[in-house]
Parts: sequence; C-alpha cells; structure tokens
Amino acid sequence: MTSHYLKKTGLLTAAAIAIAAFPLAVPAYGQDAVTPPPPTTASATPAEAGVEQRVADLEQYFQNMGVGGAGDTTWTSKIAGVPGPGHNGWLMTCAALVLFMTLPGLALFYGGLVRKKNVLSVLAQCLGCAGMITLIWWSVGYSLVFGKNFGSAFLGGSEYFFLKGVTSAPNTDYCFWVSQNVFAMYQLMFAIITPALIIGAIAERMKYTSIMLFIAIWMFVVYIPMAHMVWGITGLMNGVWNADAKVTAMDFAGGTVVHMTSGWSALILCIILGKRMGFGKEKMSPHNMVLCMVGTGMLWVGWYGFNAGSALAADGVSANAFMTTTLAAATAGFVWGLIEKIIKGQASILGICSGVVAGLVVITPACGFVNATGAVIIGVMAAIVPYIFVMYVKKAVGYDDALDTFGVHAVGGTLGALLTGVLATGEVNGNITTVNAVAVTNGLAKRVAEGGLFGQQLIAVGITLVIAVIGTVVISYIVKAVIGLRPSAEVETVGLDLSEHGEEGYEL
Repeated sequence: MTSHYLKKTGLLTAAAIAIAAFPLAVPAYGQDAVTPPPPTTASATPAEAGVEQRVADLEQYFQNMGVGGAGDTTWTSKIAGVPGPGHNGWLMTCAALVLFMTLPGLALFYGGLVRKKNVLSVLAQCLGCAGMITLIWWSVGYSLVFGKNFGSAFLGGSEYFFLKGVTSAPNTDYCFWVSQNVFAMYQLMFAIITPALIIGAIAERMKYTSIMLFIAIWMFVVYIPMAHMVWGITGLMNGVWNADAKVTAMDFAGGTVVHMTSGWSALILCIILGKRMGFGKEKMSPHNMVLCMVGTGMLWVGWYGFNAGSALAADGVSANAFMTTTLAAATAGFVWGLIEKIIKGQASILGICSGVVAGLVVITPACGFVNATGAVIIGVMAAIVPYIFVMYVKKAVGYDDALDTFGVHAVGGTLGALLTGVLATGEVNGNITTVNAVAVTNGLAKRVAEGGLFGQQLIAVGITLVIAVIGTVVISYIVKAVIGLRPSAEVETVGLDLSEHGEEGYEL
C-alpha cells in the first residue's frame, strides 16, 4: 500500500512539474507571456487550479480541446491562451508545405505543360500571385475572412486589418492550441494557390498585368466571401462550427473554396479570352514532361499540409486526412493510367500525373470526414469523371482550357463536395454522426437538412458555382475594358517570355 501511495504521489508530482513548465517554453523569443483570458462564466472567480485541474488541462491539450473547465466546473488555467508547441509546430510545417505546392510545385507542373516560349510567363504569374495576395491578406483579406465584428454571414470583420492584434496567442474561434499569427499565415497559403490555379486555363495568351488585375479583383469578389462563408465562424455555409449557418455543409480543406471557385472561374475566363492562336491546327504539346512530373510530386507532398493541416492540430482527424489523401491520390493516378492503357494502348506520364492531381482535388473536401474505403472510392471516381471531361467533353464543346484546370479542379472539386455528402462518417470525425440515415453535426445538435448532408452539399455547390461564374464574367469584362486581356498577335507568336518578361527559359 505504501509503495502504491508513493508511486501515485510521484506521478502526480511529475505531472504537476511538467504542466508548470509547459507554458515557459511557449512564448516566442522577445515576446511577453500571454495573459490568460477572463473567465467565461458569470459565477464567482474560478479557483486557482490544483494538481488535478492542471492534469486535466494537459489532457485537453492532447485531445485538442479548450482548457480551464470540465462540465460546470471552471478554474484558472495556467496554460489558457498559450499555444501548444506540438500543434503549433505542425501547422507551421503545414503552412510551408502549402506554399511549396505553389512555389515551386504548381509553377513547375504548369511550366512543364506549356510550350517552351511561355514557361517563364507561368512562373512569373505564380510568383506574382504570391506577392500580391500576401499584401491583400495582410491589409484586409485575413480580417474579412476570419474576423467577425461585421456579424455577417458573407464577410468577416475589420478587427484584424493590417493583422492588428494577430499575435502568438490562439484565436479560439478556430483553434485552441495554434498561434493566431501561424493560423493567419497558414490560411494565406490557401489564398495564394487558389487564384494561381486559374493560370492553367488561360496559359500562353493573357497579359501579365491583366491576369494580376483580374486576380486582385477576383480575391475580393469571389475568394474572400467564399472563404468566409465556408470557414468563417459566422459564415453562411460553415456547417461544423457556426450554429447559425443557413447552409450546414462541410468542406474540410477547400473543395468549394479553392477548387470549385478557381476551376469554374478558369472556364469562364478562358472562354471570354478566346482560344490560343493556332489552337486545333498547331501542335501544342507540353515542352517538358520531366518538369511536369517533378511538379506533380511536389504538389502531392505539399498536399499533406493542405489536407492534414486543415485539422488545425496534430490530432486523430489530421492523421485520418493524411491517410485518405494518400489513398485517393495513389488510386486515381493508377486508375487514370489504367484507363489510358485500355483505351489508347499506352499509359502516359501526363495521364498518370493528371490522375494524381485529380485524386488530390477530389479528396480535399472529404479527407477529414471519410474512412479508408471512402478514400479509395473517391480515388476511382476522381480518375473516371475528370478523365471524361478532359478527353471528351473539352473536345466536344471546343473551349481552350490549356492545362485542364476546369476538367480537373472544377469538375474534381464539385465531385468531391458531393461525394463528401455521401461518404462522410462519424467514425472518423466526431463532428458528424448518423441518426436515422440522416447526417447531422454534433456541434449544431440538429439535422443538416431533411434531405441529409448531401442536400446541403448540393446547395453549397450551387452557391459556389453562381458566385464564381457571375463574378468572373463581371471582372473579365471590367479588365478587358480597362487594359485589355490579350497581348498582340505578334507577342503571342513570339512567346510571352521574351515579350512580357524580357527573358528566355532556355538559352542553349
């Protein structure tokens, strides 16, 4: 008995020491320790945390939950308002991975697919997005998406303009253990890559200044409202975290916000812009499939930050997203190549790469909500449906989607959003459960709709499509009227690299 008592006392003492030391290593160099937030209850001031409460706080950290209370009991937590090192470190890594998707991943993927006289134009447009959107995000973008003082379902607020108040303390509206400045930078990377995807549809035939002006306006008209509606704490379609959401849909990592907006906008813009000179008459094959494959590999690696990072913690949901992302991408790449082998007799590198990217796109909205079998089903569908659009629909309709942004991202994002409504399961994510075959969210404690989750996903898809299409039509004609969209025929013939940037990708 004495031995048991000493062991128990020793464990409690060690836990207390660990918890007491926990916050000391967290504040960044040169930063004051974060003051814990005031109590959230109207009762008397909570008591100072004892050993049991401090152990409970530590358990909350491991479970990615808030601290300072359990049930009706509250206490003054020693680690409230302090970022957790593991979760914080994971999201910083994920932010770097998502930037890696654009620079150099998407840049090389797209760059290898265009003709060599236009390779630098694609790289310049990706770099331009990274710089310009960072400034938009710093000044007003982050606040308009993730703020809330407007009290609006369509736009966030002004409280974080110029990143005022965005410190190393967590914003618990979104994550308990990640610094808000890290969260803001992580979300910036999504804002960078989304309009960069549009570049693939209009490659080789749009002026640099025109695409930059288009994207600048597009961010305010399409991306920022959509991101707030789906991910903002007061968003219209945030079915997981906003109890007042009118559309209780779910988008884990960006099927609607990223892929549908960029893909549908890309289709409309490429139609308004017109076809490349010589399209359908001249050979316009990729100039460097090695770059394309390298870019695909970088996209796949970076996509783990995109999907697994969207759990906003290094937790079980993140682990599930990591697994499902892998399964869907690998399955889609293999199946696309298999389809080509059966139909054309050869499995091309371009086809396999297209399949991998399609698998990544389609799993994106579902990765944190589906299990392994669901991910494989999504991988198969991600190969079949986009393949049909890329190989047959584009040819039948006749639009010049240069690098198949519409066929992969718009179609894939739409497909993924709908499949989420079919395959999501409460077994892998506690925010969903099934009651009488109707999906509901625990956070809302109500049915998502009489038609179930699929019906809500369908509504979200429709809203996204309308915003992206109408917004793109208006912006395109504004830019066309102000500075024009296309370079001269001579410039397009010579290539955008020399004419627009004064450089060549290859001087051999």
